[in-house]
Amino acid sequence: MIKGVKASWRVDILTALICSFAIGLGVYMVTKPSILQRTALLPNTKSAVNRLFNIPLLLGAGLLSFAHGSNDVANAIGPVIAIKEAMTATAQTSPAHISHWGLLIGAIGIPMGLILYGRRLIKTIGSEITELDQVRAFCIVTSVTITVLLASQLGLPVSSTHTAVGAVFGIGFMREILKTNYAILLETLRRHHQHHDQEQIEAFITQFDRATFNDKGRLLAELDRSDNRLHLTKKERGSLQKLYSYEFVKRTTFFRIVMAWVVTLPVSAVLASLIFILID
Repeated sequence: MIKGVKASWRVDILTALICSFAIGLGVYMVTKPSILQRTALLPNTKSAVNRLFNIPLLLGAGLLSFAHGSNDVANAIGPVIAIKEAMTATAQTSPAHISHWGLLIGAIGIPMGLILYGRRLIKTIGSEITELDQVRAFCIVTSVTITVLLASQLGLPVSSTHTAVGAVFGIGFMREILKTNYAILLETLRRHHQHHDQEQIEAFITQFDRATFNDKGRLLAELDRSDNRLHLTKKERGSLQKLYSYEFVKRTTFFRIVMAWVVTLPVSAVLASLIFILID
């Protein structure tokens, strides 16, 4: 609203937020009955919940593309416009005029680069860092969209790609934490009932796996009340952490990407200065 309709309606940030909240509330009221009807027919499984996020994920991907254009395309076109202004500007400096041909260069160059060189990058982010599904992907595109749009509004040039990779890492590491805590819980259950029939223990764990969210909370509360003395050692917790860390976030990919972030900025700076020296 702030940018899209500014030619006919100048909208301040407060008005935009109020209108956005009103539109979001209206969409919520319209879609809630339909979602409730669908969820009543779905099984209590992760795959069923993922199916509910198919359309929101498409909308989120569209918003992410919008955010990407608001920042990354501007990063690429900014120097082009600056060069053009430097070549044509008179002695009196004035704000740079953003020509349509400059935007057209970005509109053509971005998809061409994606088609020719983007496949490996898509594979790395989409499958080589951590396993993604609809819910996780929706969390990623939503967080990246909010971050990049805020940066664009503040005039800060950021990388949508690096922001997206950071969001993927956040999802992967959060999965590690949750799964590690779950593994510790199962180990605690087994130790707490180690003198009982093992089949009954496994049956209880299976019951916990299949329980609803509220029932799991009740079982956890009962466990806390009945077992305040059992604690896993630091070594045992570390073993469980190592068991899951390599499964949910691939460390080789993580360190390779971090090194790329650290190296590319000074390398590009050095290359630009060397080219400038050669030309000058």
